[in-house]
Amino acid sequence: MDIHQYMHTLGRQARAASRLIAAASTKAKNTALTAMASEIRKRRAALIAANGKDLAAARAAGIDQAMLDRLTLTEKGVDSMAAGLEQVAALPDPVGEISDVRQRPSGIQVGKMRVPLGVIGIIYEARPNVTADAAALCLKAGNAAILRGGSEAIECNRQIATCVHAGLGAAKLPKSAIQVVNTTDRAAVGELITMPEYVDIIVPRGGKGLIARISSESRVPVIKHLDGNCHIYIDDEADPAKIVPIVENAKTQRYGTCNTAETLLVACHAAKSALPAVAAMLAAKGVEMRCCAKSLALLSAAKIANAKLVSASEEDWHEEFLAPIIAIKIVSGLDEAIAHINAYSSAHTEAIITENHSNAMRFLREVDSSSVMVNASTRFADGFEYGLGAEIGISTNKIHARGPVGLEGLTSQKWIVFGNGEIRS
Repeated sequence: MDIHQYMHTLGRQARAASRLIAAASTKAKNTALTAMASEIRKRRAALIAANGKDLAAARAAGIDQAMLDRLTLTEKGVDSMAAGLEQVAALPDPVGEISDVRQRPSGIQVGKMRVPLGVIGIIYEARPNVTADAAALCLKAGNAAILRGGSEAIECNRQIATCVHAGLGAAKLPKSAIQVVNTTDRAAVGELITMPEYVDIIVPRGGKGLIARISSESRVPVIKHLDGNCHIYIDDEADPAKIVPIVENAKTQRYGTCNTAETLLVACHAAKSALPAVAAMLAAKGVEMRCCAKSLALLSAAKIANAKLVSASEEDWHEEFLAPIIAIKIVSGLDEAIAHINAYSSAHTEAIITENHSNAMRFLREVDSSSVMVNASTRFADGFEYGLGAEIGISTNKIHARGPVGLEGLTSQKWIVFGNGEIRS
């Protein structure tokens, strides 16, 4: 296969399809989405079987457990994928929405209209559900998409692509509106990110190395986050009943996700009462604790059964572990917690556990991350949980889109003017 020719063919087809999708009715787009969901449920067995082939190949290749976790598609995962498509179909269509209309002294009315971005290239590893999520969001937002999934999920992605194309066909929309790159050749990525004549936005989802490479080499604007070094801060006015459940869910529900907590900060006045209980839970789950000097001394003295206590290094405060490991630091209070987070965080998601409203509001205002939470698990930083139906990814960019990127993040606004014969004097 001539990769350059193949990718440019996909690009030309996507650009042509984007004009048709931008003009498609809400009814047509929703028909396509519900038909995709129906097809996914119908092909459940085929999807699970294809995923089994991908998993077998991944294990044979020695892929790590975090990647295998992201790659696995269960029956529940198939149902969630279909439900996500239906939830996107149920969302209001942002395309054509007019806002901020105001009368000017000249007599004209000036406002904004929400419009599609055009063609979106999405590059992702492992998670096969991204194929359906990306197709749904791009389509509903009036965009064409070129989807390049990881080689480790190729069999499952091909099956999902079949479901997506069946849905587009049911709505009489062009199948080239959503194209899944049908090659595992890595040269396809290099082509996709250097075709600004066909592609308007690149969204990478995957490991830090992949995203760093794309951010560096792309000639197309990129919506991305590099990693998820997420923090939980236990304030000295935290409700003891909330501490262990929140930390347990944020750290141990899944280890291989970008919204998993990687660092725990504890106010010094709360540490003696709160930290041993948290550490006992983490020890029972087999989580290694990389501790600052103060937390190491406190927890060593507590003699917690099966506790894996290690002295933290400077690198640990920067680390996204994606494993049963957490960094722990006792801080003087809110000021030091905020300073630590803003110094070491990847600007993804942070949470405070507190009953003090002033402290909560300071944390929300002063922590410079794309999602900031009060008394909730960092695992909620997700498009589905935020009511977006699904997400195209998490953005730590400060312009255009930030946090979970849903429909609005896949559109932009243009200025519109209504006149009645006015001329500028």
